[in-house]
Amino acid sequence: MERQKKRWEDETLLHIGRRGAQPHLVHESTAGTDVSLNGEWDFLYLRAPEYSPEGFFEKNFNTENWDTIPVPSCWQMHGYGKMHYTDVWYLFPVNPPFVPSENPTGIYRRFFMLQDVRQEDKTVLRFEGVGSAFDVWINGIHCGYSKVSRLASEFDISHCVVAGNNQITVRVYQWSDGSYLERQDMWAFSGIFRNVSVYRERAYSISTCFVSGDLKNGYKDGVLQADVLLSADVEEAGCTVEYHLSEKDGGREIAHGCAAVQDSTCNTMQDGVQNGGTVFCSNNCNSGLRVIREEISSVHTWSAETPFLYCLRLELKKDNQIFDTAELTVGFRKIEIIDGNFTVNGKAVLLNGVNMHDFSPAGGSTVDRAVIEQDIILMKRHNINAVRCSHYPKADYFYDLCDTYGLYVIDEADLESHGFEWVQAPNWLNETASWEQAYIDRCERMVKAHYNHPCILMWSLGNESGMGTNFKKAADRIRRLDKTRLLHYEGDSNAEIMDVYSTMYTRLNRLQEIAESNDAHGKPHLLCEYGHAMGTGPGNLEEYQQLFRRYKRLQGGFIWEWYDHGIQITREDGRITYYYGGDFGDEPNNSNFCIDGLLMPDRTPSTGLLCYKEVIAPVDCCPADLAKGLITIRNRYDFTDLHDIALCWQVVSNGTVYESGIIDTLNAAAGKEETVYLPYSLPEAADESYYVNIQFNYKHSTLYADSGFTVAKRQFLLPVERKPRQRPHTGEHGLRIIEEKTKLTVCSDAVGNTVKVAFCKVTGRLLEYTFDGISYLREGFAPNVRRALIDNDMYKIRDWKEKYFIHKQQEQLESFTYSSEKDYIAVHISTHFSFLNQAFGFKCEYRYRIFSDGEIAFDLHARSFAYTDFVPQMIPRAGIEFSMPLQFNRVTWYGLGFEENYCDMKAHVQKGLYSASVQDMHTEYVKPQENGHREEVERLLLSGAGKGLLFSFEKPVGINVHDYTIDALEKAGHIGNIEKAGRVVVHIDAKHSGLGSNSCGEEQMYKNKTRINDFAITMRFRPTNPTDFVERL
Repeated sequence: MERQKKRWEDETLLHIGRRGAQPHLVHESTAGTDVSLNGEWDFLYLRAPEYSPEGFFEKNFNTENWDTIPVPSCWQMHGYGKMHYTDVWYLFPVNPPFVPSENPTGIYRRFFMLQDVRQEDKTVLRFEGVGSAFDVWINGIHCGYSKVSRLASEFDISHCVVAGNNQITVRVYQWSDGSYLERQDMWAFSGIFRNVSVYRERAYSISTCFVSGDLKNGYKDGVLQADVLLSADVEEAGCTVEYHLSEKDGGREIAHGCAAVQDSTCNTMQDGVQNGGTVFCSNNCNSGLRVIREEISSVHTWSAETPFLYCLRLELKKDNQIFDTAELTVGFRKIEIIDGNFTVNGKAVLLNGVNMHDFSPAGGSTVDRAVIEQDIILMKRHNINAVRCSHYPKADYFYDLCDTYGLYVIDEADLESHGFEWVQAPNWLNETASWEQAYIDRCERMVKAHYNHPCILMWSLGNESGMGTNFKKAADRIRRLDKTRLLHYEGDSNAEIMDVYSTMYTRLNRLQEIAESNDAHGKPHLLCEYGHAMGTGPGNLEEYQQLFRRYKRLQGGFIWEWYDHGIQITREDGRITYYYGGDFGDEPNNSNFCIDGLLMPDRTPSTGLLCYKEVIAPVDCCPADLAKGLITIRNRYDFTDLHDIALCWQVVSNGTVYESGIIDTLNAAAGKEETVYLPYSLPEAADESYYVNIQFNYKHSTLYADSGFTVAKRQFLLPVERKPRQRPHTGEHGLRIIEEKTKLTVCSDAVGNTVKVAFCKVTGRLLEYTFDGISYLREGFAPNVRRALIDNDMYKIRDWKEKYFIHKQQEQLESFTYSSEKDYIAVHISTHFSFLNQAFGFKCEYRYRIFSDGEIAFDLHARSFAYTDFVPQMIPRAGIEFSMPLQFNRVTWYGLGFEENYCDMKAHVQKGLYSASVQDMHTEYVKPQENGHREEVERLLLSGAGKGLLFSFEKPVGINVHDYTIDALEKAGHIGNIEKAGRVVVHIDAKHSGLGSNSCGEEQMYKNKTRINDFAITMRFRPTNPTDFVERL
């Protein structure tokens, strides 16, 4: 017998009783009558819909033994069902359209009050997001069924409601046929996770309005186009629609008039009336249509840089009586393909974007508007100008915020069938005719709901779902609906249908090939995902940006992604940690692949976000002639000049500001350059390097930043000759040598300022370094190539741990000699440094020169060797490791800072003098890993309790200073689990490998890889008084 489809397994059943999608208007005539159904609902969780109690939807059904649950919310976040994270896999067998017989189900019930119900009006029930399908009853009457989790569903419930108390029941199914089209990389959440409300539509009302603001005459004049759909009773009443277009927030009126009567009515999509590039129908097939087409001279245009908005007020009138009013936001902008580029208002724009899921660590897919607004503010403050809605549409307010603050948006259909790729059938549903309308429905409803928003540049058909006939049909439907925007879909790998050529995680070499070729019909290119921000990183962002700016065809990209998807857990000790895949016993899972955002779960901007801000900054500069104080300013804005940007500069050396100034008049037009003069004077030579630090600051407040906010910062080394530092040691050293069987000690006989240095003659390791009775070292200098594994090392880990065993490093003593020179004691140690069962490594030559005042000159020369060709192509680092007593818990360094930085992630830092506690040298990642590195360090002080040890390096080095070991970091797994070492662990690196973004994307560039090559570290260290640190540096 053929398996019978259940309602939630019928791909051809798009809905029952759901109204057609349209922009959601706010009406003055019904203001105050909307009823929010957010709040506590009675809730019953079931293993399957069939277990529903008899009559559960009846108005007076008894729920006193049920639980309660907040709406909106995800039921997994409240202890129902199972938490599960996967990237690709369906959590059930691939057997479309069928889903598990045990289909977790939630029944929601509550009462709501309607003060006034008029027979002639309509009462509409609106769900903004329910996953994945649901039925709804009002007062025991079935009102509808819907699916597509992240699009609004509306039902006319007029025939079911009464004045007074009304009862609503919603039965939600975790799995449906729609689940096959909703396998996005995210936690599997279910429930009523967005807002629910009831609103009224008057009998004589404006049903909806589709509006756009076009441009003409060199993008100076506007064309207002609107299709106003009216309720059924309006035609008989003979009403008119007046419109008034004003600058938003009470500005001047620039146009008004009456909408024209459209002769035809819009009955079906196939028979629809096309106006201004749009085809729409109302929820009532008898509705009237009014059209507005007016040209307006000299409008302010909308762009992400200049998000100027107008208010369109519509008034439904008869004989001067106003029956209904509605207000809409309009932005005038034009999107075109010109000369191989997509353009906004005639200019090719560069998208510096992010992918953005809906996520909250405490709410799952349920997010708060206020928090999302803060997200958008953070994006603007970090120079981000675009968002890709990955991989589904957002709640309506998101687009309002993007219109207002200024962000370009790719709106993406709730469509991803990634699990079919795993079974090697990516086009299974794409070529199945019975699924065609499901594809079209997801795209059509998205376009109709969000059409009015100027922020949307492109409609995206979905994500990582192959290609096929059903996508082509969906693309055709979107083009019928909207000819004012572009189409995007990465699955159209040769851009046969789409307007842009979109790829993801394209490596730099291939990206350059695309830029220089005519692949994909020469269409403009977008990198819809890159820079996978998982853990420490991403690196290589500057190299990508350089290509974007170098090649006309490359129009930017979107970092994956905005936010870490860590689930907030409160530990027994009250501290917060965050869980990822596998932490709930969910198998299979993709572990911490969901922890891949620029924003950490506690909303702290990651180092990667700080770096990205500088890489994509819209204002830049470069040296013109630094000896003469000349720099060239580059205005990378597309539409605005620099009238609101002030340049603040300082000349600094060794932490001291010598000169400063402000240039508050910059004249470079959009896309242009200018050269400015900084009136500083420089010495001919100095002990220290001189730098000019530059900040570009806002002169006035904006919607998202206060006056004085720094848009970008830069630093340049000034042409001042560096005089070599001399610290001569003269006279007899006065030290004595004590040699024992396994130990060599160098010490002084003097009273006060006594030095004692001890070495192990068996291992060659420095055992002790004390001065004036204070012990400064716990363990001496040893070679090290390890770092705690980072997520971006994931494809190298197996080789490192199971092939080359670099975590099993060993050092063998080959020779140990010493001598007494005139002013120092010399100790010379030779070692063989390699790894378990390996025939590569380093021959290390250590030279210590010990002076009577306690200073030690240290030289390590490591000569690489490989007895066979069996050698790793990259190692994490090349340097030394040692430890100091925990009292030395203050770190001061002259190098790059303040934040952590690496050789391929350092656009956000400058050379300077910085200080922090050892604890503050740590950067918290949800999954602990290598962190807190600082590059280009010339001097380092570790201090505490009035004492300090000062290191000076012949060549700049990289440093890590922590209170835990590499092993402890790798074992931790989560925040709060790092075992402390009871000492300060210090790493000094001749070279530390870059980060890349190879968790999904480009690995470290060749120049940023550490290899089995020679390296050297030359330094001096001595005890010092921390209060004299700056002067003695």
